[in-house]
Amino acid sequence: MEFDDQMRRFFGTDDLGAVSPDGLASGIERMLVEFGLETDKGRRFAMWSLLYMLGSAPDLDVAFKDPRDREAARTFMDLLDQANAGEGS
Repeated sequence: MEFDDQMRRFFGTDDLGAVSPDGLASGIERMLVEFGLETDKGRRFAMWSLLYMLGSAPDLDVAFKDPRDREAARTFMDLLDQANAGEGS
C-alpha cells in the first residue's frame, strides 16, 4: 500500500494540509476501523505507520501480536525521531 494511496483512501487527497480538522478526525477513525479488520501484515504496518505519524496509532502491544512486527515498528519510530531531530538543526 503506497502512502499516497492511503492518503486518498482515508482523507480524499494526498495533501494533508488541505484536510479540515473534521476530515482529519473522520479519516483517522476510518483508518482505525480498517486497521482493526486488516489481516495483511504489510497493509497493517503501513496503516499503523501513518496513524503513528498522525499521533493516533494504537500501542505496539495492541497493534502487533508478533514480536518481530513490534520491533519493526520501534525501528520505524526511531528512524522517524532521528529524521525529525535532523530537521531542527
